[in-house]
Amino acid sequence: MSSIASKSMLAMVTLAGAVSLGGCATKSYVREQIAPVSHRVDTLEAKLQETDGTAKSALQEAQAASGQAQNNGQRLDQLSGRVDGIDQRLTAQEQKRAKRPRH
Repeated sequence: MSSIASKSMLAMVTLAGAVSLGGCATKSYVREQIAPVSHRVDTLEAKLQETDGTAKSALQEAQAASGQAQNNGQRLDQLSGRVDGIDQRLTAQEQKRAKRPRH
């Protein structure tokens, strides 16, 4: 091959490569391609915020219920002590009646 032929072949390959690699995306093309993804992200973000609000509300209700359950447990403990005391007095009275001789 002659040096002129090889130089022109090299120039054509370089030119073809430059033309094929020169296709940069335009801003409008990129916006078109990203728009559906952006819309989905926005939708998911809104759902996430809604779910977060629901979760926080549920947590507050659970904490309130836990406090009420503790209150109820304390009241039950107090009532159990009172019932035990009444039961002991009743048992003692029954034992006194059983020890008395009947006439």
